[in-house]
Amino acid sequence: MRDAGVSRYLVVGGAGSLEVAPGENLIDQPDFPEAYKAEAGAGGVFLDYLRAINDLDWTFLSPSAVFEPGERTGRFRLGRDALISSETGSRISFEDFAIAFVDELEQPAHRRQRFTVGY
Repeated sequence: MRDAGVSRYLVVGGAGSLEVAPGENLIDQPDFPEAYKAEAGAGGVFLDYLRAINDLDWTFLSPSAVFEPGERTGRFRLGRDALISSETGSRISFEDFAIAFVDELEQPAHRRQRFTVGY
């Protein structure tokens, strides 16, 4: 990125490294799907790597636990490192996730940090 002259790096991450309670990540919960553990674990390692870099303008966006096609509502919540959930669980549509991503691209509010989006 540095060699290419890219000034800002936005990453679509995963939900596995989000906290479900202080010090407890989603990936470590007993019902976390085994099929996603390797990829989710790698995402958490990459996030830690980004946090250690001091000379790069990065943002890491994590979706909710359920990330699927749906509707574009424009109504969602933003958070930092804790999984966003409601009485219906933790979810976000692809469409609303894209809105949150483009909002961050156009009006940076989470420089050098991770944030999450959910209903």
